[in-house]
Amino acid sequence: MEVRWDVFLIIIGSALVTFLPRVLPLIVLSRMELPEWGIRWLNYVPISVMAALIGQELFVQDEHFSLLNYIELLAAIPTVLIAMKTKSLLGTVVAGMVSIMVLRYFF
Repeated sequence: MEVRWDVFLIIIGSALVTFLPRVLPLIVLSRMELPEWGIRWLNYVPISVMAALIGQELFVQDEHFSLLNYIELLAAIPTVLIAMKTKSLLGTVVAGMVSIMVLRYFF
């Protein structure tokens, strides 16, 4: 099998572009002592990203705001309740998947 250097360089470049933004902040921040307000602020990043992803899935349809995704909205109710009760990512994901499967089966 022949190795095409242009494809090989594209793969190496893609790996670096993906790897460096993830590793460099870890290297830099592991040697620094962050202030208390910075740590509190960083604690909100994961939930903000998750809320943005979920909000887009629930309330945006065909690039417009819509509340017509009633199955997804109904599935979100038990999912949110289980997330608040268990605080478990796995439990929340399983609850969401089961909820959406049951609702899509019946509706």
